[in-house]
Amino acid sequence: MAKSKEKVKVISVPNDIALANIAAHEWLQQVATRPPEAGNYCVALSGGRIAKTFSSAVANLAQARKLDLKSVHFFWGDERCVPPTDAESNFAIAQQLIFTPLAIPETQIHRIRGEDDPAKAAKVAEAELRRFAPASPDKEPIFDMIFLGLGEDGHTASLFAGEAAKSVNDKSVFRPVVGPKPPPRRITLGYQTIAAAREVWVLASGAGKEKALRESLKADGKTSLGRVLKLRSQTRIYTDIPVPKQ
Repeated sequence: MAKSKEKVKVISVPNDIALANIAAHEWLQQVATRPPEAGNYCVALSGGRIAKTFSSAVANLAQARKLDLKSVHFFWGDERCVPPTDAESNFAIAQQLIFTPLAIPETQIHRIRGEDDPAKAAKVAEAELRRFAPASPDKEPIFDMIFLGLGEDGHTASLFAGEAAKSVNDKSVFRPVVGPKPPPRRITLGYQTIAAAREVWVLASGAGKEKALRESLKADGKTSLGRVLKLRSQTRIYTDIPVPKQ
């Protein structure tokens, strides 16, 4: 039995280019139509292969529309424990493909300091997020948008399979993890912060992920993405992967 269509909205696209352009267009349309008095807009970017295509699409469309992104504050769903100039850095992708082309001021960019001690970097990242995001009644900071990817093993952000079920209830906003993929040392958003976000869009692209997506969409899906979907009232998935009928 699959998760209900109301709970998970799947947008099927033909390829990664279409995925990136459609998601970027719909996201920028949301940002552009926010009322001026709405205040800060906090978004968490993702890493992975599709992040590069999506980041390029965001910059190209924003430039073409001459969009003002001065209310947008950029954070990350996860980061590898590497310097910001490292090729493995998720920040480096956005810096090259979004921030530099659009001349985003540094005051709007809140990277996770992957070069620092992971526990310290996680605490600093949480404090920085709380400076700009409102809090829920149970004190979770509320993102306006979190973008997530999907790995072949069903991981999302740096929430990997094999973690104990109790990790879902961990109240840490950001926490250090050691994952099975290189580089192993990472910092990730926790499940509860992802659950509290106003919107979560998953960009799921690439061959070899059919099984992970199918498992994630099951009502009892055991993947990390499956756990995220169960926690939320609504999540949107953009994908070029063949999707089973729901």
